[in-house]
Amino acid sequence: MADKIPADIAELSFEDALAELKEIVESLEKGEGRLEAAIQSYERGAALKMHCEAKLSEAKQKIEKISHGSNGSISTEDFDVE
Repeated sequence: MADKIPADIAELSFEDALAELKEIVESLEKGEGRLEAAIQSYERGAALKMHCEAKLSEAKQKIEKISHGSNGSISTEDFDVE
């Protein structure tokens, strides 16, 4: 998989992608299914993980910190979580 997220995954919300990823992980941990199906599930899981990480990155970029100035003014600045 060449760092390209399939269109059907790209359309998912973060919550839906995370739920599907959780199902895949649980299934793989149980050792359910045949090897070929497990490989396909793993590849889909990797794409879901990339999608979730991209969504989280987008959200982080949108977060702003609201500050009050000494003169009562309100301003925003990028929020740095680190």
